[in-house]
Amino acid sequence: MLRLVFFLLLAVASNAGAIVIRDDVQDAQYRAAASSFPALADVPAEGHGVLIAPRWVVTAAHAVAWQSQVDVIVLNGEPRDVDKVIFHPGFKKLPQSLIDAVMKEKDATAAMEFLVDSDDIALVRLAHPVADVVPAKIYRGSPLGKVIRILGKGATGTGEAGHHPHGPNRTDLRHAFNVVSTSDGRWIGYVFDRPPAAHPLEGSAGNGDSGGPLLVAVGDQWQVAGLTSWKHVDGDPATYWPGKYGQINYGLHLDHYAEWIETTMALDEES
Repeated sequence: MLRLVFFLLLAVASNAGAIVIRDDVQDAQYRAAASSFPALADVPAEGHGVLIAPRWVVTAAHAVAWQSQVDVIVLNGEPRDVDKVIFHPGFKKLPQSLIDAVMKEKDATAAMEFLVDSDDIALVRLAHPVADVVPAKIYRGSPLGKVIRILGKGATGTGEAGHHPHGPNRTDLRHAFNVVSTSDGRWIGYVFDRPPAAHPLEGSAGNGDSGGPLLVAVGDQWQVAGLTSWKHVDGDPATYWPGKYGQINYGLHLDHYAEWIETTMALDEES
C-alpha cells in the first residue's frame, strides 16, 4: 500500500505489520523463518521485493517510488548496494489532485479505478551479483484457485479488529495462506475470509507488506506468482481500517509482466 494519505487510500498499497491473522489462531503459528524463503528482500524502511536473478530484484513500484533514493536493500541479512531502479513505463503515481478529491468526497472509488490501471512494478538492479541466495522462479500461468503463501514483515493485527492504519509497518516476518479468487491481466486477488470458512492459517497482507511475494508451491519449491500491491477500499479512506475480515487484496500477476521483466533485464545487461 505511499505515505500517510496514500496508505489510507491504498490502505492501498500495503507498503508494508507483518501479515494480518485469524483471531482464533496463536500468532506464533504465523511466524516464519527467514531461511524458509531466502530470496525475500527488504526495502529500506518498509516493503519488500524478491530476488529473481543474481543482480535483479522485482518489487511493487510504489514500495520504492515514495523514497527519495534507494541505495541499499537487504537480502539474507546482508545489505546490498543498488545500482538503479527501473520503473515499468505504465506505472502511475496517484496525483495529489485525485487524493484531495477522494478525501474531500469521502469516497475512494476514483482512487481504486486509478490503481487498477497502473502497472505497479519495478526492477531493482544490484551493484553486484548475489552469490549466497538462489533466485526465485516466477510461476507461469494462472494461479486461479491455487493456495498462495503470503510473506512479509509489515503491519500485523487480527481479522476482527484489523491493524492500525498508521503502522508500525515493519515488524517480524510472518506468513499466512489464502486462495486466489480472481486472476485477470495485471492482478490476482484474494479475500480474507472469516473462520470457519477459511484456511487453518488464513491471513492477508498488511500495510508495509508491499512488494512481498505471493507464493505457489511447485513440488518442493516456492515460486512467485505475484507481489503484494493494494487493497480495495470502500467509502471514506480517512475512516478505513485495514486488515479486517472480508478485505479484498490484490497482487501483481508476475506472469503478466514476464516479457517486460525478461526484456528489461536483457537490454540493461547489454547496455
